Amino acid sequence: MSGRKLEIILEELEKKENPNLILEQYPTPPRIASEMLMLAFNRGDIEGKIVHDLGCGTGILAIGAALLGAEKVIGVDVDPVSVEIARRNSKRLGVEVEWIVSPIEEYFGKGDTVLQNPPFGVRKKGADMLFLMKALEVGEVIYSLHKAGNRNFIEGKIGSKGKVLNVIPMMFQMRRVFPFHREEIHEFPVELYVIRRTRDEEKRRS
Repeated sequence: MSGRKLEIILEELEKKENPNLILEQYPTPPRIASEMLMLAFNRGDIEGKIVHDLGCGTGILAIGAALLGAEKVIGVDVDPVSVEIARRNSKRLGVEVEWIVSPIEEYFGKGDTVLQNPPFGVRKKGADMLFLMKALEVGEVIYSLHKAGNRNFIEGKIGSKGKVLNVIPMMFQMRRVFPFHREEIHEFPVELYVIRRTRDEEKRRS
């Protein structure tokens, strides 16, 4: 499947009408989701792998991974309304995803790859790092989206638990979803981190 075809499919997914500001439920744009997924696919981190989408929302990354041939996909989110929408989306497309309603800190699953667009930590300080640390517990390779310009801080937080393989700049286009948004489409820079968990962390995990 081409990246453009995947993007078109993801554009048609049902979205949540009233996103939660405190949870920073900014939906992942289909173009960014497609780029993340195709990068992971081309690196051999989706097909035949156990893939997690942490903070899955309405399921765009999880469903994309299922469409690209993941062996098993698990989507985890604290919001039951978002998970129900994700369940409808996967059912409509005929793909199998295990959907779990759980706070991220209470989830202890394991797999090969984590794809995530975590909260940026604007409303709840440290939420982004909570997701990143959990991702390093869950997966061997992590694809995680973060606000641009924080590489030194993020690498410091990761420490010896993982190695940043790549940082890819992207532009995040977000439609107006909250009353304080003045523009119909707000665009801001983000960075996609590709991280591999270190062997020492793998030994501790096992």
